Amino acid sequence: MKIEVLSLFPECFSSFLASSIVARAIGKQALEVGLHNIRDFAGNKHRQVDDYPYGGFAGMVGMIQPLWDALASVLKDAPAPVIYFSPQGRPLKQKILNDYASVSRVVLICGHYKEIDQRFRRLAVSDEISIGDYVLSGGELAAQVFIDGVARLLPDVLSDISSAQTDSFYSSGLGFPCFTRPPEFMSQGVPEALLSGNHARIGEWAKTEAEQLTRVRRPDLLKQNRKAKH
Repeated sequence: MKIEVLSLFPECFSSFLASSIVARAIGKQALEVGLHNIRDFAGNKHRQVDDYPYGGFAGMVGMIQPLWDALASVLKDAPAPVIYFSPQGRPLKQKILNDYASVSRVVLICGHYKEIDQRFRRLAVSDEISIGDYVLSGGELAAQVFIDGVARLLPDVLSDISSAQTDSFYSSGLGFPCFTRPPEFMSQGVPEALLSGNHARIGEWAKTEAEQLTRVRRPDLLKQNRKAKH
């Protein structure tokens, strides 16, 4: 999979791409990330990429021309979905990451300033995604969340893909509690089922614990599941 990132601050990605699971995905050639500086496509000597908004509102708006030319440069060889990260976008869910993990190429647009020109969103963006009900200075952190979430789903990146498939939200609810050595700590032990060696019993324990945790902490997920079935 190849992810193309359009940003005013591509240097933000240097340590991120060289660390942890994302670095492993790149090392295994399951993932390739291209970084493109939008400012390189500014059509003026001052490399200006923003301007005042029409209407006299406060803040600055990303100009359409640098964005358009940067995207055209990336898409000249082949089309790809174009994602813009915005608090106005649809909330990022695990299913969205699952779906995008199956495509061969995607373009991520990292906005900055107050907004980008709405005409670019209308003409060029195929999907708008929000990572939460809050506002950040730019889309770079949101892009990193997306890249990390997709990278761990790619073939051969995790040593055991079932680890990701039993995480919270992968299917329909929260994940189950996990334990490791030592078997006892400060009088707190490990559930007996996990020490039994009985795989059927262990699986049933995990299912029951996950359902109970979802019921207590995220009952909204259970309601969504019931609606989806009807």
